[in-house]
Amino acid sequence: KENKEFQTTVADQRETQKLLKAALGVLADFYKKSEAASLMQKQEPVGPPPPAGFEKYEKNAASGGVMSMIEQIISDAKAMEAEVIRSEEDAQKAYEDFVKETNASIEAKSKDIVEKTEVRAKAEEELVETKESKEAVMLELEQLSNYNAQLHQSCDFVLKNFDLRQTARDEEVEALKQAKAILSGAKFEEFLQSA
Repeated sequence: KENKEFQTTVADQRETQKLLKAALGVLADFYKKSEAASLMQKQEPVGPPPPAGFEKYEKNAASGGVMSMIEQIISDAKAMEAEVIRSEEDAQKAYEDFVKETNASIEAKSKDIVEKTEVRAKAEEELVETKESKEAVMLELEQLSNYNAQLHQSCDFVLKNFDLRQTARDEEVEALKQAKAILSGAKFEEFLQSA
């Protein structure tokens, strides 16, 4: 939008300069012809002389006439064109700086996103490994707990039945002694009396 306004303004100022230069050329030709004709003719004052109290009409020395006014307008149009071009160049430079800053910012943010994505991926990988390790440890802990329970049952059984088993072993030992005595030729009656 701003560039379109710039293009329109520059085109308008150039067209104005072109038209005014053409008008200036036409006026210059006209005044040259008029001047040449006035040199050939001596001008007689037209109309009656000015009344008393009025001065004779003369061209104002301070005014530059129509041609100088057109030249001033052409000069103003050139100045306006130069100002608009300078303003557009400044705006273009500001836009280019903005684009560079924006691109640099986008690049920095993209790098930041990539780095954070890598960190997140690593953290997720570590989380998965930790969960797997935890599951393995929990499984091993459960197995050890089951083994502990089995050992505990076995120990409880041994403790509960220790006296019974000791008595049974003592009776077995005694029975073996008697069997040995019988087999070695000892008298059975003596054995029965001692029992």
